[in-house]
Amino acid sequence: MTSPSSRRLNRADVDRRDAAVAIVLLGLMVVSIASKAPGAGQRGADLAAYVLAVPLTLPFAVHRRWPIASLICVLAAFGTYAIASYAVYPGISVFAMLFGVAAHSDRRHSVTALVLCVAAMVTALAIQPAGVATSSDWTSSLLAVAVAWLAGENQRSRRARWAALKERAAMLENEREERDRRAVADERLRIARDLHDIVSHTMSVIAVQAATGHHLLDRDIEAARRALSNVETASRGALVEMRRMLGVLRDDDDIPGSRAPAPGMAGLGDLLARVRDSGLGVSTTIDDDIPPLPASVDLAAYRIVQESLTNVMKHGGPVAFVNVTCSATELCIEVADNGRAEGTVPTAGDTPGHGVIGMRERVAVYGGDFSAGPRPAGGYRVAARLPLSGSPGIARGRTTAGPVP
Repeated sequence: MTSPSSRRLNRADVDRRDAAVAIVLLGLMVVSIASKAPGAGQRGADLAAYVLAVPLTLPFAVHRRWPIASLICVLAAFGTYAIASYAVYPGISVFAMLFGVAAHSDRRHSVTALVLCVAAMVTALAIQPAGVATSSDWTSSLLAVAVAWLAGENQRSRRARWAALKERAAMLENEREERDRRAVADERLRIARDLHDIVSHTMSVIAVQAATGHHLLDRDIEAARRALSNVETASRGALVEMRRMLGVLRDDDDIPGSRAPAPGMAGLGDLLARVRDSGLGVSTTIDDDIPPLPASVDLAAYRIVQESLTNVMKHGGPVAFVNVTCSATELCIEVADNGRAEGTVPTAGDTPGHGVIGMRERVAVYGGDFSAGPRPAGGYRVAARLPLSGSPGIARGRTTAGPVP
């Protein structure tokens, strides 16, 4: 994009060039007046002829700013020359001005300039003394007017085409940059969702198990040891998943475990076992014949169950009810709880987060339906429907929030 200072600099350069052309035209006009001998019925050079040379040529310097006014000034001096019957023919100034207006103004001003120049040229030739304006003079003068106008029109058209091409190129570049920015934002959002799901779930399990181990350390060594073992297992699992994500980001095959497969519904049993080990009761109703799912849908479904259970561990209570059903066209997930018992001490990290937002975005990518909110009878419920034929980024689903059944 051109800066204002650059535009001012370019305009100053253009004004200087136009002024230089005007001075050259004035010089040519002065030389012609001084060297041209008058013919029959014509007047010789005098002071008035030199004075008229100024309005005949110098208006070219400002023809871009005031096209019609500059042209009228030139044509007025041209008409005065014709009426006075000076020997010098000042047509070159008219042709230059017509070219400039046609090249540097709009179509309306260009056509107006052509009409005025043709009228002025015909009038000037018609009032010349007998024998001065021959048929060849008529032909060459009108032809020169047409050539000057057509050359200016061609110059303006070429400049407009180049400007349109540059504008289109700039627009395409802006669109490409916008697509790149959207792609980067989408990838950042996906990474943020995965990191949130991994860290939030693992830290919740670790917090619960650490608190349990600390509580049982002096009373039940074996139970405390099992709690610490669960902390170790959860942390190792989180490290494996984070290495996998880093491997994708870095594209580095040398990171141990960086190419571990992404979790999916096949690993739901291990997830539920870890949650139960953390002290949360889990009641499940899961279809036995869930078919192989598309990889992205498989990961999204796993993350939704994982995040919902994490929220129950943080905010809900003592039992989570997980219901997963699958048909030929969609996978339905429901996770609910009956709410925390009165007087229960909140778990570590019991603060609002971005889990529901992340789940809603995951479902929306595939054109599914999502709802989350408190149940009228107490507790919280998350429900998601994932179409198995959905394509990421094409359809947008329906999401609701607030009290749900």
